[in-house]
This record gives sequence, structure tokens and C-alpha cells, in this order.
Amino acid sequence: MIKYKRVLLKLSGEALMGKAQNGIDETRLNEYASQIKKAVELGAQAGIVIGGGNIFRGVTGLDSGIDRVRGDYMGMLATVINGLAIQSALERQKVRSRLISAINMEPVAERYSKRRVMNALAKGEVVIFTFGTGNPYFTTDTTAALRGIEMEADIILKGTRVDGVYTADPEKDRTAVKFTELTFDEAYEKGLKIMDLTAFTMCSENNMPIIVFDMNQEGNLVKIIQGEKVGTLIKT
Repeated sequence: MIKYKRVLLKLSGEALMGKAQNGIDETRLNEYASQIKKAVELGAQAGIVIGGGNIFRGVTGLDSGIDRVRGDYMGMLATVINGLAIQSALERQKVRSRLISAINMEPVAERYSKRRVMNALAKGEVVIFTFGTGNPYFTTDTTAALRGIEMEADIILKGTRVDGVYTADPEKDRTAVKFTELTFDEAYEKGLKIMDLTAFTMCSENNMPIIVFDMNQEGNLVKIIQGEKVGTLIKT
């Protein structure tokens, strides 16, 4: 038995870098694909939203003279590259997947529609959402919230390199204390930066719980799917 039948997994582009300074670390990529495969084999249906920060971040383009709209489109294109890499890694492990884009991008990816996504999930395919929402000024956190709600996920799983939400950055403050569970109101009142405000508000208003966890710890994804307490749960 699994606790979460349908999940939206949010991964940052930086997570794919591994120990590198940029780009995609093949070892890390295959580790993620292996964890996703195990979750699917348990019977979970999975959607994935991946960032593009390992290749390009729209807001940083401002420093080099690129206007925000073009920079954001460049960042969204980076998510397609990462999505293709994840799809390739999954297929090497015999996991069926479907690459979906928020804009027309055939033959690279299929155009997003809820019907297409729901049909793919019903067939046991992992759905990889790319090109963000298709609009500038929106983060991949917001994409994760939007797609998670649209695909009627049971929960959004935000995979990071930290094992949950803390009172402060645990990598900088040794006195930081970890939360095991929070309400959306508590997280907002404490000023905890779990997702950007747009994404966080969408999850709160649509009663979409979030778990923040360490994706780099082998087995964590499966443990969550099975209902074990891992990371920090944020709920209404």
C-alpha cells in the first residue's frame, strides 16, 4: 500500500549539477531516475517539474544586459534541456515517460493539455512538465503548484539538498531548528521561504499539501510515497 497515489515532484535545476559548477551531472541524474523508477514500481503516478538554474536563470540575465522577458524565456528553454535529460535517464531504466511543454515545441515535446496529461498518468507514464507556465515572470515553483493542482495530485514533493524546513538556513546557522510539520498560516507568519509567494498561495488556497525533503538521500522519495515521515510537511 502507498499513501500518495499521485504526486508532483519539483526539482531545482541546480540539483542536477551534483558536485559540478553547472550543467548536468550524469551520476546525480541517474540517481534521481532510479528513485523515480522505484516510486512508479510501487504504483505511484508521477509528474515532474524541473527548473533550469543549472543552465540559465532569467533574473541573472539582467546583470548581463538581457531584458527580463527574454531572460525568462531563456530560463524556460533551459528547463526543456533538463526535461530531455530526465526523460532520457528514465527511458534508459525502462520507465515510460512523456515530455510536455507549455508552448508548441514539436517534435521536441508535446503541447500541454490536461487531457493528455491525465491519459499519460493513467497509462503509468511519468509526465515531465517543461517550459514553465509558458509566461515570463513566473517561477518553476509556480509551475509546480499549477501543474500539481491541475493533475489533481495528492501532494507536491519539493526535492532539495536540505532535509526539510528550518528556522534559518542550516548550512549557515548551526542553531537552526527543523520543523516536522507546519500549517500554511504558520509558515507565512514565520516568513519561511518554502516557495515563492504566488506558488505558496496557490497551494494554500487549493488545499495542496507540500513536503520539503532531501532528494539527494537515496530512498527518501519511496519512503514518502509509502507514508513514512520524511522532511517537513506543510498543510492547511
